[in-house]
Amino acid sequence: MAKRKHTTEWMLARVMEYLNGEGSYHSISKAYGIGYETLRRWVSAYEAQGETAFIQPSGNKSYSKEFKIKCIKTVLRGELSIPDCVATHGISNDSILRHWISEYNANRELKDYDPKREVYMAEARRKTTIEERKEIVKYCIEHGRDYKGTASLYDVSYTQVYSWVRKYVADGEDALIDKRGHHKTDDEVDELERLRRENTRLKRQLEEKDMLVTLLKKVKELEGM
Repeated sequence: MAKRKHTTEWMLARVMEYLNGEGSYHSISKAYGIGYETLRRWVSAYEAQGETAFIQPSGNKSYSKEFKIKCIKTVLRGELSIPDCVATHGISNDSILRHWISEYNANRELKDYDPKREVYMAEARRKTTIEERKEIVKYCIEHGRDYKGTASLYDVSYTQVYSWVRKYVADGEDALIDKRGHHKTDDEVDELERLRRENTRLKRQLEEKDMLVTLLKKVKELEGM
């Protein structure tokens, strides 16, 4: 789990400033260099869960199938927005809830999530489609190559995510196709094929850098709100 930028006490202090009428979302956000939406979520979380909303767990949270469906229906019925549902029910982040909704709308079975199930183990693997692998790789790269977090979110293993990202960066989307049999190494192909692979690797690396630059710009924009 990534280390949180602010302490529990600091976050609570900002929430209480707002609730005590010492400033608006905008003024407090600007004064302390935090996002407007971030502060709003902290306040919503505090109102729903009290101080416990800011206690960071030592590991990933557990989510039952019933809990997932309850949250999904709350959003789909328009009772809460995704950010408000995340804050109210203590879900780790928006991406997790968005993924549950996507799975639910695609009529895929939602399962209990137990973080004690080690994502590094081979037993954690499941069959995936090429489209799922593309989505998983994209999510992992856009989130700073958080292999473990991505594995937990998509219910696959750490080694699967790591392997797919490595293959994608090296040889593009075609490398994500589940090919049975031997894949020739660079030393086993001719010069033309080696050049083609190197060109593909360079293109993937440039694409990844472009995505990172775009992501950083979005973060700065959100922090400046």
